Amino acid sequence: MAKAEIGIIGGSGLYSMAGLERGREVRVATPFGKPSDAYVLGVLEGREVAFLARHGRGHVFMPSEINFRANLYGLKKLGVTRIISVSAVGSLREDMRPLDVVLPSQFFDRTHDRVSTFFGNGLVAHISFADPVCPVVADVLAKSCASSSVNCHRGGTYVCMQGPAFSTQAESNAYRAWGMDVIGMTNLQEAKLAREAEICYATLAMVTDYDCWHPDHDAVTVEQIIDFLNRNAQNAQKIIRTAVRQMPKERHCKCGSALAHAILTDPKKVPPKTKKRLVLLVGKYLR
Repeated sequence: MAKAEIGIIGGSGLYSMAGLERGREVRVATPFGKPSDAYVLGVLEGREVAFLARHGRGHVFMPSEINFRANLYGLKKLGVTRIISVSAVGSLREDMRPLDVVLPSQFFDRTHDRVSTFFGNGLVAHISFADPVCPVVADVLAKSCASSSVNCHRGGTYVCMQGPAFSTQAESNAYRAWGMDVIGMTNLQEAKLAREAEICYATLAMVTDYDCWHPDHDAVTVEQIIDFLNRNAQNAQKIIRTAVRQMPKERHCKCGSALAHAILTDPKKVPPKTKKRLVLLVGKYLR
């Protein structure tokens, strides 16, 4: 099995990674079905990385159709210990403008009927999720934004909505009243699963618009949104390359031991089939 150290998940507008050397596609089988696409492995800035297009190349999966468990399990199987996740978002604040980058420190779940855990079927675990973002990865991304001359907002809350339709004005204004900062459709499930897989995770949220709360919303055209997506993708490429180069090689955060005190089930009671399916995640804890 091919290996990678850093995972890059590309969102809307980012379907490939420029500058990848010795790139090759790898299909990864998982107990949870097929990932969104083949992983593209290669060397970026001297580091082994794996790139995955979250929606599939050609953007073929809606947010609610994404097999998040397969995507994250596949990255874990490839040896990934850190993930940079790129997401197109709408801004819920005047000062977070289109083409800005936001590095959320919190998530708020407004989705339904999505699976966001590897556990169940006789194995119960409750991860700590009070601080869902790896501070080390977020620090590196913040510094990378600065050196790439991209306006960056550190912190804030990403509200994850169901989609595929965008918000009503009532919803958008409610989120603003609640103190939410940006809105997207994908990253909450990824963050939870990354924590269960003991992978460091941070979101690089690229602002494309002001959602529908803004008085100038109706003046924004589809052409403008596509232009913002393309320009955001270019900025994301620059930021990621710098971040990959500057990412520490050793891990000293708590992400790598997230399951140490999370598993409640008596190891003797775990069904063999479940143990086999999750051995990659929990094998060291169920010996």
